[in-house]
Formats: sequence, structure tokens, C-alpha cells
Amino acid sequence: MPHPIRIVPIGGLGEVGKNMLCVEYGNDIVVIDAGLMFPKQEMLGIDLVLPDISYLTANAERVRAILITHGHEDHTGALPYVLRELNVPIYAPPLAHDLIEVKLRQHRIGEYELHEVDAGSTLDFGTVHAEYFRVCHSIPDACGIALRTPAGLIVHTGDFKIDHTPADGRPTDLQRLAELGSEGVLLLLSDSTYAEVPGYTPSESVVASALDHVIADAPGRVLIATFASLIARVQQVLDAAVKHGRKVALAGRSMVDNVNMAVANGYLKAPPGMLLDLQALSTLPHEQQVIVLTGAQGEPLSVLSRVANNANRDIEVHENDTVVISATAIPGNETVIATVVDNLTRRGARVLTRRTSPGVHVPGHGSQEELKLMLRLIKPRYFVPVHGEYRMLAAHADLAMQTDIAPANVFILEDGDVLELDEAGAELVEPIQAGHVYVDGLRTWDVGEAVLRDRRMLSRDGFVVVVVPVDHATGKVYGEPEIVSSGFTAPAEAEELMERAAAVVIEALRAPNLDPLNEDHVNDRVREALSRFLYRETRSRPMIITVPLEV
Repeated sequence: MPHPIRIVPIGGLGEVGKNMLCVEYGNDIVVIDAGLMFPKQEMLGIDLVLPDISYLTANAERVRAILITHGHEDHTGALPYVLRELNVPIYAPPLAHDLIEVKLRQHRIGEYELHEVDAGSTLDFGTVHAEYFRVCHSIPDACGIALRTPAGLIVHTGDFKIDHTPADGRPTDLQRLAELGSEGVLLLLSDSTYAEVPGYTPSESVVASALDHVIADAPGRVLIATFASLIARVQQVLDAAVKHGRKVALAGRSMVDNVNMAVANGYLKAPPGMLLDLQALSTLPHEQQVIVLTGAQGEPLSVLSRVANNANRDIEVHENDTVVISATAIPGNETVIATVVDNLTRRGARVLTRRTSPGVHVPGHGSQEELKLMLRLIKPRYFVPVHGEYRMLAAHADLAMQTDIAPANVFILEDGDVLELDEAGAELVEPIQAGHVYVDGLRTWDVGEAVLRDRRMLSRDGFVVVVVPVDHATGKVYGEPEIVSSGFTAPAEAEELMERAAAVVIEALRAPNLDPLNEDHVNDRVREALSRFLYRETRSRPMIITVPLEV
């Protein structure tokens, strides 16, 4: 009797980014994608957010492969970190394969097993058989994946749109999708990023035309910020620059590395002498310059943010410069991007975004009519929307029911949920651990909420340190406590307030029921009394750190 199929989202459901999903049958686990997520504004000091792969490490002997759908960071960016924990083969379409190689070299990952596949490739992993099929997205070589198991056929769309004039000339393979649908599909997992948007997503050809006009009409330099993996967008910039007699330079390590790889491997076509370094480009008149740079999401350390803050030694914004942000703001990044736009405008640049100039970027995700077409072609028995925040998943679920999928057969999952299904039925079972793993400099850790809460407290109200001199033998307070603060109150007010705070600490330490030899008891009593006093006086709640000093 066949086992049930288990669908286990590790990341990407209930959020935008860090896409990672497991399909299990019997003793075999196949993982689809391994992406990262950019930190939200309240994740202070965090560089990247990764999926928690503890479920996979606990079942490492069953993990057969990681199948990559395309080369964007939200589908591949976690691989350097995953490979430190899991020795598992990776399969990826051609451009994604080469982008992954660049990333693994940057992270100094020494040994790994990376295989190139393409639309039409078939792979066997025990009882799970995979087939790649072509979809259109905002990056060349994007694919979806069909997984055949003894319990039924599963189709995962990857990120897709229905674009009949894509930049790479490879539209979504509607014929193959219809053929899969005619086989009988047990489950469809489909991209939900634009499930709230009516109609159809515009074609990539719109961007080529818009960038051509921008580069033709700009009176000075043109700076174009986009994702380093958006190779098709870089080609559109190169084509327009060639047409209008401009040269192009790159800024940002990932942009330089990815474009150099893409030129070397034939994904990008640039005439000899077209791509210059920044120093060589700077010798040309401004009206002959185009710079393609990273930072389209307003990342604090990115090239664009540094340029906006006048903190980049190679690029300084001038009047008559035109800056194009060719990307859609990831949810949560809108405020940061607005600050970057403000700073660039303050320095005299004309800034074009998708909001002000819609043609400079179009999404790579299908809107409602495209999602309904996918549902009608595949005709699944069960449906799970993937890739999106909860409201996006819910909107996609509604679309599925509009295409006559029974409401009882539509499941909205979030990270860690587990869906078991077969021909007999489908049900949610015991969830697994899934959450965020934070990258902070050279560290990765999954205890983030407590640390982030402390960071938010420090950023909001500062901290107060109480040094309490204590007699080593008796545990009694010896002399006056010393209180210092930072980021809490203005220096002019601090001295008088800290004197009164010291009196509160002394009173707390003289309480009759205090055990002076119990350090935890002393610390708790001091923090409680001081926190009450400071909130009453300032309506602020600084972090309070107590330091017993034995004398």
C-alpha cells in the first residue's frame, strides 16, 4: 500500500523570501529551493535571514537532493549555509548553476556536488522522480518541477508569469503544463506573490522600452539599481547603452562577480570595450556613462545606500544624474527605500521607481489571470499556494476555488505545517520546527527573538548600568551604588536623575525581606525598583544591567 506524501514547508509560506519546501515519500526527501530573506527594519543588526533546517539535519540520511528552480537569492541564497550542515547534491538550471558556483566560491565552500539541469531533464531519487519544465520569470532558465511518486503527481510552479515576449525568448511551456494536467495531478504548489493583483503582469519587453527611453533622454549619468542576479535586466541596460553611445560600469561585488560570469558563459552579450571599470568610466563625459549597481532594496551597506548617503568613494551623485530603481520593494522595505530616494533627491538626482515610472520594472510573478490559467491547465485535485505572505496565500486560495477546486481540497499552509495526502484524502498532521536563523556578521544563530528584543529596547530607550558594591563576607551593600546610562536621557538631566535613582536602589537593597547573599534576588529587586522609578519619571523603559562589585 502506498505511503502518503508529506509536504513540509521550511520557509516561504507566510512570508516573502527564504523559499524552501520538502516533498517526502517513504524514506525519500527531496527539497525544492534554499533561499534567504532580507531582514525587516525591526531586525536590528541582522544581515540576512535563513530558514531553520533543523528538521533536515535531523533527517539528513533521508535527504536525496536540493532542486533549484531558478537563480534568485530568495531561492538559492541559503545554500552556502545549508551546505555547511548537509552534504547533499544540488541540481539547478544553467544560469542558476553558475550563479550558485559564484556564491559558493565567495563563501569559500570547498567541497560540494552541483549538477546542471534544464527544462526537460528527468532525475530519479529513490521513489521520487523529478522532471524540470520551462517557466518564464525575470531571470533566464527559470523552471518548475514535476515530482512523480507512487502516491501521485505533484507540480511545483516555481516563480512564474505568462509572458509571450520574455527577455530571454523562453516563454512558459503551456503545452507541457497542459500535458501534465492531462496525466492527473494530485497536488499543485503555485507561486502566490502577485495573487492579489488583478489582470495580467506586463511583459519584460515593457522594461526594455522604458530603459531605452531613460538612457536616451537622460542629460547626465544614469545609475540603475537592480538585483545582482537579474541578468536579463542587465542585458536590457547594455542594449540601450550600446544604442545610445554610452559605456557601462558595475558597482557592488555580487554585481561584478555575476555579470563577469554571465559574460564569460554567454548569458550576457556585450561588445568589446563596452564594460569598463568605474575609474575608466569616470574619465568619460557624464552623458556617456551608465552605472549598474546593487542596493535596489535599500540595504544599509549596499552601493546605492552608500551613494545616497555620500559615503561611497567611487560614486558621487551630481545634479542631472538619473537614478533608476529597477525592482519591486520587498514587503517591509518600503520605508528604507523611501529614505534612499529622499537622500538621492536631496543631492540633486532625478529618481525613477516603479511607482513613479511603472515601465522601469515589471514583476516576474503572474497576476490573477495567469494564476487562474495555471490552475485550469494543471487541474489539480489538491492545491497549496506557496511563496507569499498570508494574505497572498489566501487570495490565491480564493482563485483556486473560483476555478472549481473544492474548498476542502485547498490548504493554506505556513512554515512548519505538515500536509499528508494521497488518493484517499489529505490532512494536516503534527507540525515541525521552522522559523528564522539570523546571519549577523560572521555568526549564524537561531535564538534571535530574545536578542532582537534586547536590541530594540536598546535602540528605543538606551540602557542603565547599576554598579552595587557588596561586602564579600556579609553580602551587605558597601557604600553608594554607581549608576551610569547611555542613550537614555539628555546629559543635562542625567546627573540629577541618577542621584535620585541611586537613592531608590539603596532603599530597595535595605528591604527587610532581601537575601543579600542571593545575587539573583538582589539583581531582580534592583531592576524592579529602578524600572518602576525610571518609567514614572521619564515614561521610558531602558535596559537595566546590574553589576554586583565585591569589595
